[in-house]
Amino acid sequence: MKQNIAIICSGGDVSGMNPALKRFVEYSFEQNLTPYFVYDGYEGLIDNNIKKADYCDVAGIINRGGTKTGSARSKRFMQKEYRTIAKQNLDNLHVTMLIVLGGDGSFKGLHEFYKEHKIKFCGIPSTIDNDISGTDYCLGVDTALNMIKFSIDSIRDTASSFKRAFVIETMGNKCGYLALVSHLTSGSELCLIPEIPYNLNDYEEKFKREIKNGRRYFIAVVAEGIKQDSAEIAKWFEEKIGIESRVNILGHLQRGGNPTVKDRLMAYKFITYAIDGLMKNKNESIICYMESGFEYKEIDAVVNTPYQLNHELIKYISS
Repeated sequence: MKQNIAIICSGGDVSGMNPALKRFVEYSFEQNLTPYFVYDGYEGLIDNNIKKADYCDVAGIINRGGTKTGSARSKRFMQKEYRTIAKQNLDNLHVTMLIVLGGDGSFKGLHEFYKEHKIKFCGIPSTIDNDISGTDYCLGVDTALNMIKFSIDSIRDTASSFKRAFVIETMGNKCGYLALVSHLTSGSELCLIPEIPYNLNDYEEKFKREIKNGRRYFIAVVAEGIKQDSAEIAKWFEEKIGIESRVNILGHLQRGGNPTVKDRLMAYKFITYAIDGLMKNKNESIICYMESGFEYKEIDAVVNTPYQLNHELIKYISS
């Protein structure tokens, strides 16, 4: 008898989820499993918005950002009574395995769900903040970084033309990964992230000297979670450095976009490892990607360990 397996996209959407859905359907059939889509995250699990998936459901979606099945942040799933309803819905469809694409909040909900109902699951880190403990890479990060790269490169054109400073704000309320990597790979002049204390006065003399020596513009990349508003940073450029400035908040532009080759390939690999793990009785794991390759890690170790930004990357900005 075929086993039934379902997949959920939960929390913030990322480019890479649609390629993951495509691989999920195709590889499920290869493994003699019947695939189901849960629509609109955990909300769909509660509302029984669960439907059998087929090849026609994933045709032509590999190049699309976001997720065809929809996503949501579910407050109801935080309550035990609704998790019980979700389990009943899965039982009614004889779904015995679950794959969840999401971030820290999604995994914490999944952890509670498993402790109560013991449904086999595998989590795939999927958040552009790249702030999941135990993995170096989360699905969607590469596309987000490329969207930021394109934006910074475009803004630099007008910054140099008008002799301006631009403060470019990336997502990252508690984690400065996007801002830091974008700074290192764009050649920006200033990077401010939540993990590193800063004092703008430390940059004043250096920036003034650079203007005197012919610098025409500045690019500052800041994470949304820093202690100051981006407008305050722009005001500092005007009042202390003496250069006209503008703020550009990239916002949800970072979540969308055509998935990069890397995110498409990683989606393929994540899903393959997830299904293989479930078939080999890895019943409560998160698929993590490290320099050594893919690893199955118990969810306890992932959700109960605070994320720390890579020390080598921090060293580059601090040097």
